This record gives sequence, structure tokens and C-alpha cells, in this order.
Amino acid sequence: MKNKKTFLIFSFFFLLLVITPIGLNKYYNFQLQPASHEDKQQIFVVAPGEPVTKTIEDLKEKGLIKNSLAFRLLVSQLGISKNIQAGDFRLSPKMSAREIAKELTHGAIDIWITFPEGLRLEEQAERIEAKLKFGTNTNYNFDKKEYLKVAEEGYMFPDTYLIPKDAFSKDVASLLRNTFASKVLDLPKTKTKEGLTSEDIVILASLVEKEAKSDSERAEIAGILINRLNEGMALQVDATVQYAKGYDTSNNTWWPQISSADYQTVKSPFNTYLAPGLPPQPICSPGLASIKAALSPKQTEYFYYLHDAEGKIHYAKTVEEHNKNIEQFL
Repeated sequence: MKNKKTFLIFSFFFLLLVITPIGLNKYYNFQLQPASHEDKQQIFVVAPGEPVTKTIEDLKEKGLIKNSLAFRLLVSQLGISKNIQAGDFRLSPKMSAREIAKELTHGAIDIWITFPEGLRLEEQAERIEAKLKFGTNTNYNFDKKEYLKVAEEGYMFPDTYLIPKDAFSKDVASLLRNTFASKVLDLPKTKTKEGLTSEDIVILASLVEKEAKSDSERAEIAGILINRLNEGMALQVDATVQYAKGYDTSNNTWWPQISSADYQTVKSPFNTYLAPGLPPQPICSPGLASIKAALSPKQTEYFYYLHDAEGKIHYAKTVEEHNKNIEQFL
């Protein structure tokens, strides 16, 4: 009798051990089935840097998957958590969880691309190509050389954009240029009280963008550069020499280190140590803070500035004071 009871208990637990995994597996696969039979497509957006857990919760909230935990296990099982793209996707609740997971790794309609302040056109073009020219993008149309022809230096507004993966160069340029027009509303129709045209403002803002290391400096630096313009002094902005020198192949940068010898040897209308006045066009795409500083420069008695090794700025009214700052802080 005792042996029979032991056998029954053993049999029960044995069946439990066999049946439970089968049941859990069936339940798991059921949760991975389509959330609905209705084929109502919707655009689903994954933001740049968004945690996978947030993406999964959004999928559940929008009715695209049945179960968040099951989808999380699937993503882990497939090892695709780091492969989910930022962008927008055309998804349907009629798709299975496996189909949605696969789509999120390569099926983006538009790709998020961020353009920081201070990039020149070549840097923007490289960034666009790097983001759009991926292996599964069979509709790649972007051309760097064409972008450099149609884009306007200084007017390609720095921001984060959703760009179609099949976008042509002119499409991207139009998107950034139209954003500039919608964001920058205060450019003068004639001239500012400092005598600057709207084109001058953007050029000045591009210099401020490359020279300032913090927002608190921008208006002061803009005022100093205007003081130099009014006095007929050379602007002597190092960033313009960097722009003129172009790409530094040894250090892989569009903003190379320059020496005092470059001030005289780099022959270019952009070299503000040699050419008087503002450069002929912007040297980068400035952000709103720099544009506002150029529109509302601080009235200042300073004509000189420099940054020390820690990035702190030091101003001077005369060349003698400036030379003392050089000796003390550089």
C-alpha cells in the first residue's frame, strides 16, 4: 500500500514536470500570436536612445502585441535588443510578435538623424550617409556630392529629424532648410542697428557657434566681433582658418588644429586673419542660441578674448591686456 502511494505521488510530480513546460510553451507561443485579426496598419515610432522596455510597453499600449513579458522574452531569445532601430515603422496588430520583432530590426520607414550645432555641410553629409546606407536599405538614394551642391551652408538647421531611408539629397536639404525658416523668425528684412543683413547675421552666428564654449559667452563674443567690424579690424577667428584648411586626413577631422603660421599661409577669403570683414558665407550651421546672440549682441568694451586650458574665457579691451592674458592663461 505504501509503495503504491509513493508511486502515485511520484507519477503525479513526474507528469507535472512534463506537462508544465509544455503548457507554458503553448501559452508563450499563444501570446506571440497576432494581437488582432484586423489589418489596421499604423505608424509606430521608436525614439533615439529609447530603452527596449519602453518600446515594448508602447507596442502593448497601441494594441500591436498581446503580452509585454512574452515579447520581452522573445527579444532576449532572438538576441536583437541592440538591433532595434530608431525610426518609424508601419506595423499591424495582424502581424505576429516574431514578425514585429523582425520588422523593428530593419524595417524602419524613416530613420532618426541628429545634427548637432556647428557641423559644416561635409560633416552633415557624412552623418546622413552613415545612417541611411545600411545593408538592408535597398532603397538608398542619398548622394553626398549632390547634397553639397544643393544644401546651403549655415541654413541646414541643427536638430533631430526623421528622414526617409529612400530620401534623395535634395529632400534632406529641403527638410533642413524649411526647418530653419520655421525656427528662425527674427532675421531682419533690411539691416540691424549694427548694420548687418540677414545673411550677415547667419555668418556671424556661425562664427559664434564655433568660438563660444557656453551659452553665457555667445552674446559677448558676438559683441566683440561687431566691435572689430566697426573698427575695421581683422576678425581673427581661428575657426575660419580651420574651415579654410578643410579636411585633415591625418586626424580624420574637418576642424584641424592650426598654427600661427597658418594665419598667413592659408590663402582663402575665409581666412579672417588675412581677409577683412565677415567671411563670404557661414562656416557651419549655427543653433538658435548663436543666432539669437548675433541678433542681440552684447554691447561691450572688449575687443579680445581667449579660452584657457580649462575652457574658461578671458576678455581684454586692448591688445596689451590680451597679450598679458596669453602669457598668463595659455
